[in-house]
Amino acid sequence: MLRVVVESAKGLPKKKLGNPDPFTAVVYKDEKKKTKTIGNELNPVWNEVLEFDLKGTGLDSSSYIDVIVKDYETIGKDKLIGSTKISLRDLSSGQVRSLPSRNLPLANESGQNTGATVNLVIGYDPPASAVPNPNDPQAGDATVDAGGGEQGNETLPDGGQSSSAGIPSPPGQPGKLHLQMARGQNRSRLADKPQDFQIRVRIIEARQLPGNNIKPVVKVHVCEQTHRTRIKRGNNPFFDEMFFYNVHMLPSDLFDKHISFRIYNSYSLRADSLMGEFKVDIGYVYDEPAHCIMRKWLLMNDPDDSSSGAKGYLKVSLFVVGTGDEPPREKRDSNDDQDDIESNLLLPAGVTLRWATLSLKVFRAEDVPQMDDAFVQTMKELFGGDENKKNLVDPFLEASFAGKKLCTKIIEKNANPEWNQVLNLQVKFPSMCERVKLTVFDWDRLTRNDAVGTTYLNLAKIASSGGEIEATTGSSEVGFLPVFGPCYINLYGSPREFTGLPDPYEDLNYGMGEGVAYRGRILVELSTKLDGKADKTVDSISSDDILVVQKYQRRRKYCLCAVFHSASMIQEPGEPIQFEVSIGNYGNKLDTTCKPLASTTQYSCAVFDGNHYYYLPWANTKPVVVVTSFWEDVSHRMDSVNIILHITHRLQSNLDEFKIAILAKVPDNQLVEVWLKLLTELIEDLESFTTPELEGRSNLTSLDIQIKKLRDSALATVKDGARHMREEAREIRDTVSDIESWVDKLALLAEEPQNSMPDVIIWMLRGEKRVAYSRIPAHQILYSTHSEQACGQHCGKTQTVFLKYPMDKNKGLKVPVQIRVNMWLGLAAHEKKFNSYSEGTFSVFAEMYENQAQVFGKWGTTGLVGRYKYSDVTGKLKLKQEYFMPPRGWEWEGDWFIDPEKALLTEADAGHTEFMDEVFQNEARFPGGEWKAPSEPYTDVNGEKSRSPGEFDCPPGWNWETEWSVDDNRAVDDQGWEYGVTIPPDDKPRSWVSAEKVYHIHRRRRLVRPRKRVAVPAGAVAERRNQGDPEGWEFSSLIGWKFHQKERSSDTIRRRRWRRKMAPEGRLGASAIFQLEGALGVDIEEKEKGSKADANKADATKLFGANTPTVSCSFERSHMYHLRVYLYQARNLTSMDKDSFSDPYAYISFLHVSKTTEKLSATLNPTWDQTLIFSDVEIYGDPQKIAQRPPNVVVEFYDYDQVGRDELLGRSVFLPLVKLNPGMNETPKLLWIPIMQKGNKAGEALVAAELILKEKTGDSNLPLMPPKRGEKLYMVPQGIRPVVQLTAVEILAWGLRNMKTYQLAAVSSPSLVVECGGQRLESAVIKNMKKSPNFPSSVLFIKVLLPKDEMYTPPIVLKVIDHRPFGRKPVVGQCTITALEDFRCDPYVVTAEGAMSSKMHLMASPSKHVSIKMDESRPLLEAQHAEKEKETVDWWSKFYASTGEQEKCGPYLKKGYDTLKVYDCELEDVPDFKGLTDFCNTFKLLRGKNENGDDDPTVVGEFKGSFKVYPLPDDPGVAPPPRQFRELPDSGPQECLVRIYVVRGIDLQPKDNNGSCDPYIKISLGRNTIDDRDHYLPNTINPVFGRMFEMTCFLPQDKDLKISVYDYDLLTRDEKVGETVIDLENRFLSRYNSYCGLPQTYCISGINQWRDQLKPSQILENLARLKGLSKPISEDNGTSLSFNGKDYTLDNFENNKEIHQHMGPPYERLCLHVLRKQGLVPEHVETRTLYSTFQPNLSQGSLQMWVDVFPKSIGPPGPPFEITPRKAKKYFLRAVIWNTTDVTLDETSITGERMSDIYVKGWMPGMEEDKQKTDVHYRSLDGDGNFNWRFVFGFDYLPAEQLCLVSKKEHFWSLDKTEFRIPPKMIVQIWDNDKFSLDDYLGSMELDLRNMVSPAKTPEKCSLQMMDDLEMRTPPKTEHANSLFAQQSVRGWWPCSIEQDGKKVLGGKVEMTLEIVSEADADERPAGKGRDEPNMNPKLDPPNRPDTSFFWFTNPCKTMKFIVWRRFRCLFIGLIILIIVILFLAILLYSLPNYISMKIVKPLS
Repeated sequence: MLRVVVESAKGLPKKKLGNPDPFTAVVYKDEKKKTKTIGNELNPVWNEVLEFDLKGTGLDSSSYIDVIVKDYETIGKDKLIGSTKISLRDLSSGQVRSLPSRNLPLANESGQNTGATVNLVIGYDPPASAVPNPNDPQAGDATVDAGGGEQGNETLPDGGQSSSAGIPSPPGQPGKLHLQMARGQNRSRLADKPQDFQIRVRIIEARQLPGNNIKPVVKVHVCEQTHRTRIKRGNNPFFDEMFFYNVHMLPSDLFDKHISFRIYNSYSLRADSLMGEFKVDIGYVYDEPAHCIMRKWLLMNDPDDSSSGAKGYLKVSLFVVGTGDEPPREKRDSNDDQDDIESNLLLPAGVTLRWATLSLKVFRAEDVPQMDDAFVQTMKELFGGDENKKNLVDPFLEASFAGKKLCTKIIEKNANPEWNQVLNLQVKFPSMCERVKLTVFDWDRLTRNDAVGTTYLNLAKIASSGGEIEATTGSSEVGFLPVFGPCYINLYGSPREFTGLPDPYEDLNYGMGEGVAYRGRILVELSTKLDGKADKTVDSISSDDILVVQKYQRRRKYCLCAVFHSASMIQEPGEPIQFEVSIGNYGNKLDTTCKPLASTTQYSCAVFDGNHYYYLPWANTKPVVVVTSFWEDVSHRMDSVNIILHITHRLQSNLDEFKIAILAKVPDNQLVEVWLKLLTELIEDLESFTTPELEGRSNLTSLDIQIKKLRDSALATVKDGARHMREEAREIRDTVSDIESWVDKLALLAEEPQNSMPDVIIWMLRGEKRVAYSRIPAHQILYSTHSEQACGQHCGKTQTVFLKYPMDKNKGLKVPVQIRVNMWLGLAAHEKKFNSYSEGTFSVFAEMYENQAQVFGKWGTTGLVGRYKYSDVTGKLKLKQEYFMPPRGWEWEGDWFIDPEKALLTEADAGHTEFMDEVFQNEARFPGGEWKAPSEPYTDVNGEKSRSPGEFDCPPGWNWETEWSVDDNRAVDDQGWEYGVTIPPDDKPRSWVSAEKVYHIHRRRRLVRPRKRVAVPAGAVAERRNQGDPEGWEFSSLIGWKFHQKERSSDTIRRRRWRRKMAPEGRLGASAIFQLEGALGVDIEEKEKGSKADANKADATKLFGANTPTVSCSFERSHMYHLRVYLYQARNLTSMDKDSFSDPYAYISFLHVSKTTEKLSATLNPTWDQTLIFSDVEIYGDPQKIAQRPPNVVVEFYDYDQVGRDELLGRSVFLPLVKLNPGMNETPKLLWIPIMQKGNKAGEALVAAELILKEKTGDSNLPLMPPKRGEKLYMVPQGIRPVVQLTAVEILAWGLRNMKTYQLAAVSSPSLVVECGGQRLESAVIKNMKKSPNFPSSVLFIKVLLPKDEMYTPPIVLKVIDHRPFGRKPVVGQCTITALEDFRCDPYVVTAEGAMSSKMHLMASPSKHVSIKMDESRPLLEAQHAEKEKETVDWWSKFYASTGEQEKCGPYLKKGYDTLKVYDCELEDVPDFKGLTDFCNTFKLLRGKNENGDDDPTVVGEFKGSFKVYPLPDDPGVAPPPRQFRELPDSGPQECLVRIYVVRGIDLQPKDNNGSCDPYIKISLGRNTIDDRDHYLPNTINPVFGRMFEMTCFLPQDKDLKISVYDYDLLTRDEKVGETVIDLENRFLSRYNSYCGLPQTYCISGINQWRDQLKPSQILENLARLKGLSKPISEDNGTSLSFNGKDYTLDNFENNKEIHQHMGPPYERLCLHVLRKQGLVPEHVETRTLYSTFQPNLSQGSLQMWVDVFPKSIGPPGPPFEITPRKAKKYFLRAVIWNTTDVTLDETSITGERMSDIYVKGWMPGMEEDKQKTDVHYRSLDGDGNFNWRFVFGFDYLPAEQLCLVSKKEHFWSLDKTEFRIPPKMIVQIWDNDKFSLDDYLGSMELDLRNMVSPAKTPEKCSLQMMDDLEMRTPPKTEHANSLFAQQSVRGWWPCSIEQDGKKVLGGKVEMTLEIVSEADADERPAGKGRDEPNMNPKLDPPNRPDTSFFWFTNPCKTMKFIVWRRFRCLFIGLIILIIVILFLAILLYSLPNYISMKIVKPLS
């Protein structure tokens, strides 16, 4: 029952007329109840109880009620006053029974607070049946569990603190008691016997894992089984994978085990890859409702450091499913994705959560952009309203954290709203969630709210656990709770300009991706209170706080100046380009709310650089932008950041130098120097540059103080660490990782959460359109007076910036533009300091354009349509000279003068060396008429009037190449014409076609004439610039942008630029430009003339942008530089063509020049070896500054395609070495620079560059020209190119395998091409791949010049070419081997590598028949003995003995037999055997273009081979070193016998719905397959196969042995569980003898009989030959042996060993012992992981197996092992129940005596269907029963494992029986028989037949103590003393117990005979069940029961005799006498009257 007491409401809002008539409605689920209405009242009191019947279902934690207060209306709909929602979570968890809710605020429809409140009390009585719902994500332990619920840590009423779920608290704690009991009940229901459980673990997702660029993988470990998820990327991966763990154990054991979750980072080294772990006991899960934990978050901890905070969170579901349990279904909620981690957390031990309130004070916002359409506003203006475009936005702020959201109120029509509200977020702390998300929305009445911008407060950065600081510093002061501000936070998102159209960049406003523009800022403050609960979630801020925050809003004026030095690498020309620089809203050209500033450069048109890119021709006049702005002074924060960054950058550059030194293998003494310099500089930096003191700084917040503490202690730690390292480090190469961790730590310390100064944003505008942007953090260019290090790293320095496209899908594939810009930002108070940073002279001009048009051949102002006589550059704004006024503090200097603009003149041929002049010849006609010339016969491509071909002049410096010709390489007819139709209103055709039709009325053709630029001497360049019109006019045919210098006949418009210079009044130096604020004056005339509305038509943006003064910086002199770029080679490029290669070439760009390298074809590792020389590069500015910050050299790599566009392969950026004095003897060093493509690495380039300042002397002292390789192709010169050495590369080309088809045809006759260091070598062709896939001659040899320096070594490239018909030779696969280090060797060291394994020698020699004689004549006795032995000892005994499962191996180990090695991995993965690739490695061949970035190109085959690389002597007279690959085995095909032993499967992935599978084996080898489907094993995921398969194959064709496990399905297709592939060829060729493992001993009989073809002595001889050693020599009849210089004797090995009868001769035994010392593969079982194509990285289980390979040429191998699984033997357990005694008397008979009707029931566990009962001994009055009854139980028993094998169907619908292994036990129970009710249970006992409780001889000695003693007593001396199987038969008394009140008490005693009979004996000595025939062995007589034992219902006579008579005979006799007396009296009475009357009357007388 849920009761809601509605008490009262307060402060309801008034209506327009009078007061409301309020009533309250409460809604729970779909049920609604109302109170009565109270008339005309603002503070109503109801005091009514509303009851909701819950109909037996309890509340869950997501339950809530809605409380709605309405105003009652007699007519029409009741009006809502306000509503609120109350969560019932606290009630549902059972912690409290009533919930008083006071002063709940009521909100109106739009969610705003109305100021009204309501009071209620909610009461809850949980229904009796309320079982908590396991699916409820929040309910921890709901009603059962008081302590573990959600309010875990709130103090209970009685003062004890309930501990949170998952932390078992001490039992003495109050409030915990009934929890323990409730939990325990679950377990007592389970029988205490080993049983099957399945633990299911579902890993759903993880969040907030620590680290960068991690690849997390979760490993779940349960009961010695581990599963891992797939590897994911990122910090919040989603796994959704389910694991099954099936266990069979005692419940008590299981519940003490735990499930361990570990998250590893698969990227990093195994040692430090563990990110966090969590452990939970299985018992804890089992005790949860429904034995499961559903979709809970686990808090991951560092296992070694309990004090560290959360290491991420993992969401899991856990189920423990026992026998008969139905696992609950998982429900996924729709809101699951944003679920609240806090409330859904499963807590680990030791971390306590506390409630905390995050109070977020939201004061105000600024600069919120327009978000609504101006339509309504425009309507208002028409009716005389005010224009207020700026405030078209209705902002409110939403804060969300951990799934909770709170909003401030909405302030309408205000771009600078003041909310002054505090939002209280209730969270559990330490929190699951990292970030508080703050989003400002624009409220829309009709449509959805639009996001204005999003920002995050990262708790990790504004709080500290204190754990990461070492304890020595006293970490207690360092930790602090989240705190922030008061401080402004800036919002970034899509561009500010408002359009009515959908915003393509809207996602940016939700915080996805990098925001491209500033969108306002919000002033907030955050504080945290622990344990307190706030009254209201949203409250207003007190006025005191608002006053306090005023001081944080004090603004200072900042000045920003940016000088643009160059803009290059523009990809396509187009409209003129300008740049805009803004900080916050200041300087935004298109925002009308700010003062106009000189924030944009002038427009200029891009010019071609002569090669590939375009650049802006600014020459010596660099554009300057000046922006003044007002911000809070937060310099103390920025200074700290910049100082730490300064230290970090220096450390990083030293670290890079150190790493390069390690890579380049410099000598140790030099390496130590580099290392010491790094540490010394780091220590110096940390000592000398301390973070600034905070005393007396403005804008201090508590976070500042805490962060300073944190930083200081962290810097001190690094400093101490560095000192420590300098003194104590031993191996300096190992210190790299520590130093890297310092860099990361410093970078983290440099993050400043309270950065209130917005980023500087540079936009590139093309025309009026924003194209590309770059964001530069303000601190990087901020000037500081604190110290030089506190200035930003780019402050006043030229930096190179690559702009980006907004929301670029291609991640920077194309660069829009690369700019070099020098920026300085500082307080206006420090502006004088700018003078020292500025270069060049700044000049300020006002400018306007004079426009004229040509009408009838005369120039004048009459024909100016839409333009003014004087205007701005766009021609759209009218200006006049008189109206320009200089800004305040400035004055005119000089008069207006004409100054033509150079940068806007676009001669089409600028920058080109070859150019094509074009003109179109036009003709027209009437339909069907003749073609005639029209009025304008010649036009350009757009149809505008143009010159005729005769009027074109060849410009100076150019030469015509040919005459005018018709261009017919287009869609034209044979005379070059194309035809079109004009459709009015157009005056020219829109489209052209090449075939003439009757209706065509226009045609045109293109005339072209190429010209070439003449090489000009250097001096002539300057003249060309000043040509053009003498009066400064520029001309254009169109009304548009394209103006040119020379007048042409087609021009209709001309203009010229007027400028007037301004100078500052009384100020000197560059800093004067900061005074330029505001526009230069406005066209006043316009204002007077037109009405007010007219003035607004000139759009404000135009007005603003055009009229600011233009600032430029001119440089007097430029310097000439000489640049050389050395591009040596690149490696690992991505393949872009389908043929697996690319055709790479590169563009090299430097400022405004670029060049192209030569194109190379079909390679991914191109070696260009090319020097690109840029002879005269003009750079303005101080050479010293260029030397400090040289411009970048950018290399863009392209793949040349004959068809289609060339594709970009990637881009490298590096800095040239600058030489200001050409005589400097430093040479640039080639380094590997990464090639980046879409943000990923796509190869590396080996490059260097030098930039040399040329003095006036000319070229004489430049370095020598490098040698030429062709015309204009220079090589990389000596001294820079790597030093080479003659090197031998030997290639063992063994063969090709598994080649896939190429272009649908099989690869039939391939050959191998090896390329290395420019040398190319081709192998012989394999004639027929099918017959022999090995190369006919195996060794290839190349001499190459390879660099000595390993760093520069080129890769070896292998290409496989297929020889096809008609001479085609396509490349069908390729492989690049980059690291040659692994193959380097010393040629003079003799190794066994080159020679082959012993097998091969035998095979190469002619085959001799080797016969091995086995001694067969064994005595008969021995044969019997062997048979007997087979029963107890088999191969499985050996296996179990090796795995350590002693209980299953029987007496095996005692006999001293061999064990084998069980590897828990593949043999190839055992480190000792080096992957069995010691003879040859396997290289994957790849082909094709990888379309998507992450997938590898397709693998199309394998190359088997190896390499040896060694130096050759330079002197040709010295003899070359010996060859490495010699003594090779025969490479022809070999026929082999392969034996595959599959032992068992482990943890196969279940394929059936029941969580198991029906596995069988399928093997394929070459073309042969074996399908073992008939022997499938039903319903198991751990099958014991025990199968041996024998196959023959030819190696190497059939080298891949594929073993698959399939799941048998009757109706559907069999599913593959997984497969494993073994390379038999590697096993065969390896010198580790992996073809057949060596056993421990040499046995000639028995289960370990020798199975190899060769005896140990022969193998040892071959090994000696292989290693080049002398033969082993034996002495003393083979009991001693010398080999390889060591002496061995048999006694050494067999000293303490038992010598059993199976051993072979001593010499062979000794040879075997010696062999086992040689590191060869021992006899083993390997564990091979199965993989499937569905989840290629995920283990699908594993197979334990091994493989033997025997070449047939040597002879037959020994007999195979018999590994068939053990067969269970049939046994019978005969139990004779003789008597019982002392049985509890359970009933009272009618006659009142205690008695029981006893019978005995018995069965064997696992065979419950074979329960057997005795007959009933009725009416036992003394607890004795006599039965003489036989039970016979048949069962299958495995003697070696001592377990019963039970096969039965799990369900009636199951197709197959499932096998269980169960200990042989017998359960005996005593029952009381009831005919008409259920029988009563009186007691039971369980006997383990392997370990029997010895019975008592007499019932008196039999007690419960006997059973308990079994556990206590020491194990008996002999193994089988207590086993019934050994004793055969036992008789005596055993006690039965029954539990009462938690204690065991005696329930009776049973006398039995137990006997185990084997199947054979059972036939000899038969016995029937009960007392049935054959009743013998022993014969059972009917029991001698007392006469009193009978059933009353069926024996009425006996009932009379024994029950009635015995007890009631006196009664009966008395009754008879009484009856006689009564009869007598009755007769007397009956006859008296008659008698008397007769007496009286006497009739007879």
